Amino acid sequence: MRIEIVNTGTELVLGDTINTNAAWLGQRLAALGLEVSRQTIVPDGAIIKVAIAEAAARSEVVLITGGLGPTNDDVTRECTAELLELPLEPSAEVMAHLEGYFTQRNKPVSEATKRQAMAPRGSQVLMNAFGTAPGLYLPAVLGAARGWNAHLFLLPGPPRELKPMMENQVEPILRSLLPDDADRAVLYQKITGMGESDIVEHIQADLEAMPGLELGYCIGKGDVDVRLAGAADVVAKAAALVRLKVGDFILSEDRRVIEEVVVDLLAERGEWVATAESCTGGTIASRITDVSGSSGVFGHGFVTYANEAKTKHLGVPADLIASHGAVSEEVARAMAEGCLATAGADHALAVTGIAGPSGGTPEKPVGTVFVALASRGQETVCRKLFFPGARDRFKLLTSQGALEMLRRRLRGINPTP
Repeated sequence: MRIEIVNTGTELVLGDTINTNAAWLGQRLAALGLEVSRQTIVPDGAIIKVAIAEAAARSEVVLITGGLGPTNDDVTRECTAELLELPLEPSAEVMAHLEGYFTQRNKPVSEATKRQAMAPRGSQVLMNAFGTAPGLYLPAVLGAARGWNAHLFLLPGPPRELKPMMENQVEPILRSLLPDDADRAVLYQKITGMGESDIVEHIQADLEAMPGLELGYCIGKGDVDVRLAGAADVVAKAAALVRLKVGDFILSEDRRVIEEVVVDLLAERGEWVATAESCTGGTIASRITDVSGSSGVFGHGFVTYANEAKTKHLGVPADLIASHGAVSEEVARAMAEGCLATAGADHALAVTGIAGPSGGTPEKPVGTVFVALASRGQETVCRKLFFPGARDRFKLLTSQGALEMLRRRLRGINPTP
């Protein structure tokens, strides 16, 4: 099935807005066993009609994002109707939604907003639970007169509106369009704690020897996705091999990132974690609290950037800092154990390091960081890691390393491999 994506919006072309929709849609489609053959970005205006026509003439599915709002440059709906020579008709369902939406906000429905209730005859409205602009599905039969065989999906541009519509309404339609005998499978095995080159060394030769397997890698934020695609039995065999070779380093097989996995594991065990951060400035706590449900597993987060704060809030002895330095294994361990005791948690993560670009020494260069994990009834462990580079990258990789130590302990795996 040939699929194309047309992203509309002058702000995308100019770079004022980063086009995250294209990447996300590609990932969602790949999970269905579908591959995008082309992505096109066009500015607002008449060029949208040209882009849709070109994509529809050579594809079986076209996803068009953006241009469904109330302003005069939102013309995707009108362009599509004109291409298919379909009249626009008011949708009572959408109008009722708009009235309810604005009544809750004590506002009337403007004439400009009412444009969003217009739908090409024969199209299926995709209701928008998170905004005013509905999506539209135009089955391939509507383009038959033009010689097209393309199913068209018109979707809102804002990710918070597009994503739930895609997941809950578009994907079921796409599944219904797949052949009944389709046995293609796609699996993403997310690996952390290993670099891409190490992963390749462990698994690539064996996987490349499997007939019919499509293998790919994608570097994420502190992890690497190994993408396995092909017939279901081939993918299952490949996945089993990866588990055999690097099983302890597999973070998830359902696209969950490390903070989601950690929160889920803590919730399953009924346990709590606290954090004591110096060089990361709260990044670990931020990642944990980005996850829904984290309030049930996370209660305390200390940002003890200054040495005095480490002593005052975590009980780290001042003479320990003076003798070993704030960036040391001894201080990291003391921070973790002090955090554990102060917070009354089951686990405590602590980090202290040199983010740079200044502050490094020959013995402790910029990028050096100590990560410690203290847990009730278990030995406190500490790792020395090295992440030279920009400060934001240092913070990200340090937080990833800390969360990975906790994940491994929660899994019953050696936290310091």
